[in-house]
Amino acid sequence: MENNIVEEFNAYREKMNQKMLEDNNKIIKRIFNLDTNAFSEGALPKKTKELLGLGNSLVLRCDDCVRYHLEECHKLGLTKEEVVEGMSISLLIGGTIVIPHLRRAYEYWEALEAK
Repeated sequence: MENNIVEEFNAYREKMNQKMLEDNNKIIKRIFNLDTNAFSEGALPKKTKELLGLGNSLVLRCDDCVRYHLEECHKLGLTKEEVVEGMSISLLIGGTIVIPHLRRAYEYWEALEAK
């Protein structure tokens, strides 16, 4: 059952991203391209960039972004311990307002591990 949150999130994200890109808006397309390029291998490894994306997403309280970066971290083989340590820094920086998002992050990570 928990696995459904991963499948539902990915299906919705893919469907809506496609709709946005179909409008052929130059700014939207450029932001998508910038995002893709920013998270590719560079001076920082992709794993580090995904942890940074996860941490910033938690502090900014974007659950969709948190889910996306959790999934990327999982695909890249980061351990739960690495991800939790990264998220703990976000909690420290962001304060207790991050706790609800941390709860949902834990739930999503468990669903990823159950896949």
